[in-house]
Amino acid sequence: QAQLVDSGGGLVQPGGSLRLSCAFSGTFFSLYGLGWYRQAPGKQREWVATITSIPSGSLTTYAEVVKGRFTISRDNAKNTVYLQMTGLKPEDTAVYYCNAKRGIDNAWGQGTQVTVSS
Repeated sequence: QAQLVDSGGGLVQPGGSLRLSCAFSGTFFSLYGLGWYRQAPGKQREWVATITSIPSGSLTTYAEVVKGRFTISRDNAKNTVYLQMTGLKPEDTAVYYCNAKRGIDNAWGQGTQVTVSS
């Protein structure tokens, strides 16, 4: 079963950039679909981005609100998934969680706080 550790959050000014990382431990990393979600205070967790498994072509999809600003990627040599965030806005403030899915295995990271404020 997969285990995930998120990192890379912090305080950034509007318009700034951050890169989130999620370290995967377990087996068959390349067979997992990976994603990032976020949860702002008082709101439900929402999907941000997904990258499919290697056999599925590592295809990426994004929520409309982040499309063109965020980039999800995976490094299969390091068993790590990244979320590069640029052009950050105050409304991007949230706890960000990575997710790994394969069959019935559905793992979550512990979350990393991103705060966008001047």
